[in-house]
Amino acid sequence: MAGDEHDAAVDQAISSTPARERPWLLPYNRKLRHLQGITIRNLTLSPSPTGSRGKTIDDAGIPSTLKSPTKALALRENRNLSHSRSSSDLRSTEESARQSNGDVRQPGSPVKALRPPMTKRLRRRSTMDWSGASPLARQKKLEDVTGGRMADTFFTLHVEGQKDPVYISEVAEKAMNPNFRFFDLGSCGPGVTRLDSLTVKVWAKNESTHGWLFLIEFTVQLRALQFIGKTLGTFRHPLPPNCILFHMTDGIYTSFTDLPVGDRIASDLLAAPKPHADGRILTTSTYDALMRLSTLDDCIQDALATRDKLAEEIEEILEKNKEAILTVEQVPEAEERLKTVKSAVSAEKRRVDSARRKRDELKASIQHREEKMQEGRELQARVENEILVQKEQHTQTKDQIQKTEEDIAGQRRRICEDLLKIFPIEPIPGKALGFTIRGLFLPNAEFDDVKEDVTSAALGYVAQVVSLLSPYLSVVLPYPVTPNGSASTIEDPLAMNTSRANNLRTYPLFMKGVVRYRFEYGVFLLNKDIEILSNSLGLRPIDVRHTLPNLKYLLFVATAGKGELPGRKAGGIRGLLRQDGMLSRKGSMDSTATASSAGAPEPRETLEAIANGGRRVDGPKANGKAVSSLQTLHKQKRTGTQSSRLREVQ
Repeated sequence: MAGDEHDAAVDQAISSTPARERPWLLPYNRKLRHLQGITIRNLTLSPSPTGSRGKTIDDAGIPSTLKSPTKALALRENRNLSHSRSSSDLRSTEESARQSNGDVRQPGSPVKALRPPMTKRLRRRSTMDWSGASPLARQKKLEDVTGGRMADTFFTLHVEGQKDPVYISEVAEKAMNPNFRFFDLGSCGPGVTRLDSLTVKVWAKNESTHGWLFLIEFTVQLRALQFIGKTLGTFRHPLPPNCILFHMTDGIYTSFTDLPVGDRIASDLLAAPKPHADGRILTTSTYDALMRLSTLDDCIQDALATRDKLAEEIEEILEKNKEAILTVEQVPEAEERLKTVKSAVSAEKRRVDSARRKRDELKASIQHREEKMQEGRELQARVENEILVQKEQHTQTKDQIQKTEEDIAGQRRRICEDLLKIFPIEPIPGKALGFTIRGLFLPNAEFDDVKEDVTSAALGYVAQVVSLLSPYLSVVLPYPVTPNGSASTIEDPLAMNTSRANNLRTYPLFMKGVVRYRFEYGVFLLNKDIEILSNSLGLRPIDVRHTLPNLKYLLFVATAGKGELPGRKAGGIRGLLRQDGMLSRKGSMDSTATASSAGAPEPRETLEAIANGGRRVDGPKANGKAVSSLQTLHKQKRTGTQSSRLREVQ
């Protein structure tokens, strides 16, 4: 009963096992034309030992350890998997203890076998020399192991009768299982593709070798190869070292002798007979069917012989009437040549007519060009005569423009001089970069401890000066200023106005009753307007936050020039003139260099002399404090670019 159950289980296992793949090509049909590629598996550069070991190298096979208490305790411990230890490296606990205590056994002394006592801590000790090493040492060890197996390889194919190889593969770099590109030997001719044997030579190189090493020379008969499947995924048998796989049109082949008997395939095994749909096996042909096939073959041979005979008779008839046939064939050929000649003549006539028309068009174009050239010469002569007159007018116009520019620069000097007198900007003694406008102090970007009314009035004066300088310097202010005394405002057209009720684009230049950050932003916009005006004269302020120093320097450069200031036109305000009709100032800072022109207070003696009706006596230089403050602020500007800009302003 048990035997029947076992047989049933075996039959069920056999029926559930998938059928093994079979090759399409028979052994005697395998040729080089069917070879598509070659791969190598388990590449090894060092030869493996041929003899088998007498005993296992694993300590699990030692009989003394099967019943050892140490082995039993180690098996009971829940530890991770580790490498197996060699029996030659195992040490007893007693020996380890003696070595640790310094007790070394003398050579020749008897060894006393002691069984280690049973303890919970006793276990098999690790005996590998690099098991407890650092991760860096382990990585170096693994790289050394893999470096000996990884190599650069290529192969060549040779056939009998040819000295040179028929194919040389590419180099597969750093691989233990190199894969190469597939190839086609059809270009070598039938003398190679019809052969069934070849020689494979493999060359390798790695870090330990000093060049390419001739590794394998394998002469194979394609009939003797063994089929292992369509792909390597279904093949479970281990491959030997340096195994060469041949990729044929119907699958993968190789040659080895250690394949199990159950997996061997007979070289003369044919494909299995095809079963019928209902499962039964079809029978072969009968004798009558074979006889009918033989009779049909005889009929076909007779028909072929008759066809050949008729072809020979037709060839004889054509050979006898060859001249007549040629004459008949020449008639349509002559007619065709005549048609070709006629079409060529008509085409030539059309080309001649086209050439004549083109010639007439070119003649007319040349005549027209000659007329235009004559008109151009006459016009050029008239223009040359007019150029002399225009040169004189150009010189006069250029002089007039230069004079106008000088007058404009002079008027700008006069206007800026008047503004500097109306709104005097004077330095504060003992305070660096501290200035007042009309006696009102204005700080530079710091408004913490200041008087609100004084600061608002000073900003109103600055806004008035900036608004007046804009048209005279021909500069459109990007931030329009609305001067209104101590309640002046400035506008930012680019600001976002989210509320229609409150005009958020207008910023105050006064501190009382407004938000602090809006006031500071308004002062910033005013300083930017001063910077734009300074840039129009070629000046670049060092610090845009210095309002009065930058404005003082702007007016100082704008009033610079040589010669007398131009007079006002008739109908001007006569009160601005002196009693004798002369202007209040004869020159600028560059011409006279007086202390009053620099914005510094004049000495008391000079003021008393002027009050008594005397003339102003210009000193050799301006007030030292004011000039030193300006020189400190614009030291670099006045060295190189100021002279050229002043000439342009003049």
